[in-house]
Amino acid sequence: MHSPHDQYVRVRGAREHNLQGVDVDVPRDALVVFTGVSGSGKSSLAFGTIYAEAQRRYFESVAPYARRLIHQVGAPKVGEISGLPPAVSLQQRRSAPTSRSSVGTVTNLSNSLRMLFSRAGDYPPGAERLDSDAFSPNTAAGACPECHGLGRVHRTSEELLVPDPSLSVREGAIAAWPGAWQGKNLRDVLDALGHDVDRPWRELPAEQREWILFTDEQPVVTVHPVRDADRIQRPYQGTYMSARRYVMKTFAESKSPALRAKAERFLTSAPCPACGGSRLRPEALAVTFAGRTIAELAALPLSELAGTLRGAVSEAARLLTDDLRSRIGPVVELGLGYLSLDRSTPTLSAGELQRLRLATQLRSGLFGVVYVLDEPSAGLHPADTEALLTVLQRLKDAGNSLFVVEHHLDVVRGADWVVDVGPLAGEHGGRVLHSGPVAGLAEVAGSATARFLFGGRAESRRPMRQPRDWVTVGPVTRHNLRAVTAGFPLGVLTAVTGVSGSGKSTLIGEITEELPGVGRLVSVDQRPIGRTPRSNLATYTGLFDVVRKVFAGTEAARELGYGVGRFSFNVAGGRCETCQGEGFVSVELLFLPSTYAPCPDCGGARYNPETLRVTYRGRTIAEVLDLTVESAAQFFADTPPVARSLNTLLDVGLGYLRLGQPATELSGGEAQRIKLASELQRGRRGHTLYLLDEPTTGLHPADVEVLMRQLHGLVDAGHTVVVVEHDMAVVADADWVIDLGPGGGDAGGRIVAAGTPAQVAGAQGSATAPYLARAAGAGAPPGAADRT
Repeated sequence: MHSPHDQYVRVRGAREHNLQGVDVDVPRDALVVFTGVSGSGKSSLAFGTIYAEAQRRYFESVAPYARRLIHQVGAPKVGEISGLPPAVSLQQRRSAPTSRSSVGTVTNLSNSLRMLFSRAGDYPPGAERLDSDAFSPNTAAGACPECHGLGRVHRTSEELLVPDPSLSVREGAIAAWPGAWQGKNLRDVLDALGHDVDRPWRELPAEQREWILFTDEQPVVTVHPVRDADRIQRPYQGTYMSARRYVMKTFAESKSPALRAKAERFLTSAPCPACGGSRLRPEALAVTFAGRTIAELAALPLSELAGTLRGAVSEAARLLTDDLRSRIGPVVELGLGYLSLDRSTPTLSAGELQRLRLATQLRSGLFGVVYVLDEPSAGLHPADTEALLTVLQRLKDAGNSLFVVEHHLDVVRGADWVVDVGPLAGEHGGRVLHSGPVAGLAEVAGSATARFLFGGRAESRRPMRQPRDWVTVGPVTRHNLRAVTAGFPLGVLTAVTGVSGSGKSTLIGEITEELPGVGRLVSVDQRPIGRTPRSNLATYTGLFDVVRKVFAGTEAARELGYGVGRFSFNVAGGRCETCQGEGFVSVELLFLPSTYAPCPDCGGARYNPETLRVTYRGRTIAEVLDLTVESAAQFFADTPPVARSLNTLLDVGLGYLRLGQPATELSGGEAQRIKLASELQRGRRGHTLYLLDEPTTGLHPADVEVLMRQLHGLVDAGHTVVVVEHDMAVVADADWVIDLGPGGGDAGGRIVAAGTPAQVAGAQGSATAPYLARAAGAGAPPGAADRT
């Protein structure tokens, strides 16, 4: 037994995922960084074991009903953990995007601002004092009645609904109507109502056209279908729905992205005329503070908002503004001062969201808690990483423990303790190579982290490539970019840099296939490859189609009459019907997000016992799905179509992933590299321009080397690669750099420098230059660093 005053969290026998019976002691009240190559097992230790066990113990203390559900989810595979305090997880998982979720709602700053207007706002003479709810566009009391608090209205017109007025209704004049039977039904109903569906649209009387397109009436009429010779069609009761009503209903209610996109083609979106896009009722907009409405203050960058709130007159106002400014402080400190309260959550990166939550925790006043963080430096410019370390230090000084999964070497250097997991990924990892002070890692042979932390990356010896031509983008005026024109060189590797919010993603988003010289454009982003366990690595890359053919071609499958479809877990027949081939069942938790637990019937295999009777080289299809990419490459070495796919996945450093690993378990960086591998395995004809947004996110420096080999290979093959990047080692290895800034938000949005890495490293007024100079190992001469 350990003493109750033991200062360590002691983990014994951790076997989650690829962990090999790990025993490790981690100090409390310290900043502990978990490092290791991608897939080494560091997240399995920090999140899958330590945090999962803390969460399980919390649930053990709640109501029996909730406990019963937790047992279905399962406990982490670990012998024992002692000395474990309550834990808070700050992962980079996105919540479901909604246009009503914003920076203000994530940080709770909106609540404080609404309270300020309710209690200390300047009301018009004789106006009744409003409750704080009346200042929220998300409540019935505050939302503008015209746009229901969304700030925009969707409208349609005759020109949009009927693009070709020379056609008759029967010929399809009303383009917005659905196709197939539903569209025919609406035409037949109109005919039964007495309208001429065979006259050209433009010849119909204006009031008829108005009624057909815009009426809110829904008359029911008996329709007598035209009889076909080969089948009898009986009369039926048909209900009419106008074109506008159909489009609005589809856009608002359809679950099908394709149908919603089609409906959107017939709509125009404009700021609500009633509230001017502010989303609020007139009564709320009549109240001001410091001469501005709540909508105007919510639209200001947070750094500017903090300044506006100074100098409150009344005692109540001073209390509320002091509270607001103290809450805004940590957000600005973490480099997010360019965000405004009304910025919607779906437009934020995963790193921005995590840092907003981190800033909120700083104000929570909790102590004695373990914060488990997932790469808080993701998406951070080196200039902002220093501020992040200060904030983490403050959380630690408040009496908390910080367990951080991280690849950024500056964060590792700033830690009190490092747990290095490895040596490699997947089954070649899962061991703790070092647990102790950072300096001790230098003595550990076989640690990839030690090589980069103490030795640095190998200097690039390749000559700088020369552009063979240029693509000009702009002038761009969007978000914080104001008439910016940029030149992107073709046939080289270009890095776009700048602090968070400087306009990098906005600028590269303007590169389209329509621009002269671009040719084929491939944009590889970090969006998930699927949102349920049904989508996985094998299905996304097309690899699984070939594997199923291999199984269907076995002698056992032919004898049993099993075709290719039998080996799909997406259709009835071969799959386990309890989980419908997902391998998991969704467990609904009261008041908590639903989670997934292994299927009780197939145990996660996805298939029914009959399908699993068929084997290929001694393995069932479920066992093949459980292979890592690396093991599968050996298993299918003599099956060229499978081997080609697997080798491209190995080339981008994903050898540790399992073929059937659900999309829900993949990080944004892994999803991006899977997309890149899918692209690499296609035969490439002609010039392609590849756009990658922070491809090194979530990558250990050793994996970054592997990825950069691939990107340089693409350029050497005659293609163009443009990356948005914060890793200065990657930027130093590029041929051309475009640096945006100098700050974020309104303080950014212009090109500060453009040139070779050496030229940009010497540019004046660039936040990137000093860090790039350090990565390149020398201050560089200024030269073409102002070319755009």
